Amino acid sequence: MKKMLVLPGILLVLAVILAACGGKAAISDAPKVAAATAAPTSIPAVTGDPLRGAKLYDIWFEELVVDPPKEVNPLWADNAKAGDTAPEDSYRCAVCHGFDYKGDLGFPGISADAGKDPNTILAILKGSTNPKHDFSSLLDDQALSDLALFISKEQIDVTSIVGADGKPVNGNPIAGKTLFETNCIKCHGRDGLVINFNTDADPEYVGTIASDGTVEFLTKLRFGQPGIVKMPANVDNNWTNQQYADAIAYIQTLPQASPVTEGGRIYENWIDALGATAPTEDQPLWKTQTNNTSLSGGDTWLCSNCHGFDYKGADGVNSKGTDGFTGFPGILNARRMSTTDLTGWLDGTKNPNHDFKAYFNADEMARMVAFMQEGIIDRSAYVDANGKATGDPVHGKVLFTAICKICHGDDGKTINFAAADGGYEYVGTIATNEPFGLMHKATNGLAGTPMVAGTNLGWYPQDVADVLAWAQTLPTK
Repeated sequence: MKKMLVLPGILLVLAVILAACGGKAAISDAPKVAAATAAPTSIPAVTGDPLRGAKLYDIWFEELVVDPPKEVNPLWADNAKAGDTAPEDSYRCAVCHGFDYKGDLGFPGISADAGKDPNTILAILKGSTNPKHDFSSLLDDQALSDLALFISKEQIDVTSIVGADGKPVNGNPIAGKTLFETNCIKCHGRDGLVINFNTDADPEYVGTIASDGTVEFLTKLRFGQPGIVKMPANVDNNWTNQQYADAIAYIQTLPQASPVTEGGRIYENWIDALGATAPTEDQPLWKTQTNNTSLSGGDTWLCSNCHGFDYKGADGVNSKGTDGFTGFPGILNARRMSTTDLTGWLDGTKNPNHDFKAYFNADEMARMVAFMQEGIIDRSAYVDANGKATGDPVHGKVLFTAICKICHGDDGKTINFAAADGGYEYVGTIATNEPFGLMHKATNGLAGTPMVAGTNLGWYPQDVADVLAWAQTLPTK
């Protein structure tokens, strides 16, 4: 918008008197004043970071670390072709306009805006063409400027890298493996299974996204993942189209499931892991014990609350009647049981009061079985009778610094797990108070979060014990 020039406090009156006769003008004796001419003004150039704008285009509320809108976008509601969606997705630019920039779900694309003056695009983002497309109450001016710069300067023809079948154009998986191992393996692990980006009801790893949403995956390869500072933007690494195609070709060969660690997270807290609604009534078997009266409802349905993180139940660390004691048996011997028998214990065949069919589908039960057969080990050798870790804290610090520090900080206090309850619970707190719980989570990841799984990083039980030893040196408050 052009700025208006205002001359405050001065009123200039030019009295022009026309002669009544002779047709001549009679000019007053007042000095003549030259008419003021406003100098033309130019619109300031839009400045900002188009690469940040790309992540805002993907998921702006994760990049800005703000709560997404709670109501469906009015433009989405007006579009009969759009269908139903979560409110937050209706506000994602990429969902409406496509990762290929050609539009989706009945919405127009933005490819025609490539190369346009960012000021024009910025105005559109502020509702110049449609007041319902005004994002100025959700994103600040800098974020909108970054987004406008991305739309103007960073769009590409994705068909030069990804074909219509979702396969990379002339991708070389051998060359792609080198790129993956150089740039991605530290965070995602050798099989790409370290981070699950979704709930365990529908796991999503890098291999999943590369195969099921290839163009979206290309965007993340180019610009990074919204809200994840550590993920590199390979446009900064000057990757060529061929390198993107090669990386995708290799990542599409990676597994899309991690049954053992997924089962471990279900064992820890299946309600959080699966994004399920917690039962309001106590688990039927809970009434058969009287030792633990502090839990009710959904908490009584969690496997770990009954059978323990040492997997020994009444025979383990809670055998002396601590707050966690329930008197239920452990599952350490499940390692030697058949798939049929273990499934029978989950679907009520063995005991109708231990029936989880209403909560676990067949695939989720299979993952629980995989965890019990392959993921359970006796970790008592790594923790002494007083709960003190016997691992090597020096090596544990190395592992913690390389991986855990990224989210938890040097002292393990970046995340307070008890903040919602007004308390304090950090990595050091859990390591000290629940050493077996920390080892379980360090091995399998934390239910309902993208926490990395040590198993998928290639960690051995001794590595996890070493991390515990270091974590026990960290602050608890």
